Amino acid sequence: MSFARLVLLRGVVALLLLTSTLSGLASLLAAPDWPNRPVTMVVPYAPGGSTDLVARLIAPGLGAALGQPVLVENMAGVGGIAGVSRVAKAAPDGYQFVVGNVGTHAQNQFLFAYPPYDAAVEFVPAALLVDQVMLVAVRADLPIDGLNDFIAHLHANAAKMQYASAGFGSPTHLACALLNSTLGVDVRHVPYRGGGPATRELLAGKIDYFCSNVAAIKPYIETGRLKAPAMLSRERLSSLPGVPTAQEQGLKDFEATNWMALFLPASTPEPIVVRLNAAAISALADQALQTKLRALGAEPAAPDRNTEDHLQAFLAAERDKWGAVIRKANIRLE
Repeated sequence: MSFARLVLLRGVVALLLLTSTLSGLASLLAAPDWPNRPVTMVVPYAPGGSTDLVARLIAPGLGAALGQPVLVENMAGVGGIAGVSRVAKAAPDGYQFVVGNVGTHAQNQFLFAYPPYDAAVEFVPAALLVDQVMLVAVRADLPIDGLNDFIAHLHANAAKMQYASAGFGSPTHLACALLNSTLGVDVRHVPYRGGGPATRELLAGKIDYFCSNVAAIKPYIETGRLKAPAMLSRERLSSLPGVPTAQEQGLKDFEATNWMALFLPASTPEPIVVRLNAAAISALADQALQTKLRALGAEPAAPDRNTEDHLQAFLAAERDKWGAVIRKANIRLE
């Protein structure tokens, strides 16, 4: 290569590096002004489900802390994948973020031979919102009283029973699939486009059971329109103290819980991530909001769980945990 060409090549490379650096600096300089217009919080499930309920409770406080309205937009489909994928491809400017959960950001990577996105690479976690207890809900007319009755009924009638989920690969699907695997039964899975539609079909008696987040289904348990043979958490829920856990009814070490967190597209400037994190912590500090969330079975995340180090370590541990569980249960979606 001639000396002149070498100089020209070095000049082009230097110009590209300078352009990239200036672009990054521009994003960082603009970040303190974020947001200067409404932001969109994508809920990757249908209206009426637990993710939607929690998001809509948190949105006003989040908007107040940010100084701009937070618009909740539902984009259901494929167990949350449609909405999550949209945000992965969004501009990293802070104006779109997604309410992810254990399914979208810890389980999907291991459910698919070719995952639709890489949760560890294509997103940056902004804030943990809540931990959610899950339970088994069954039709009110099912002749059972407690988990042992439910297990006996399953073994006797599995071939003609059906269970619902909020979509293929959703936490509700995986929780019931794990329960069925633990119990050694094969039951037909009927996926819906979100927890709301699944709950409605259960109430209508078209489905036999549903491993649901407590948030969306608690009122129907309290009024007797549905039965709850077991909580899938380590401890009973204070707002539903009469429902024992699966562990205390003989399923040793069985646990299936959910969590929700805010995720921004990768490459979002750090000042925006920090601002959204602070806004979430501020919103969750409101006592009235905490009461409403706990009434739904959602425990607000404490501030010390929202440090950057804790979030990264927590998400890595969740991926390790569910990856091992999914491989052991041999669950695979195409």
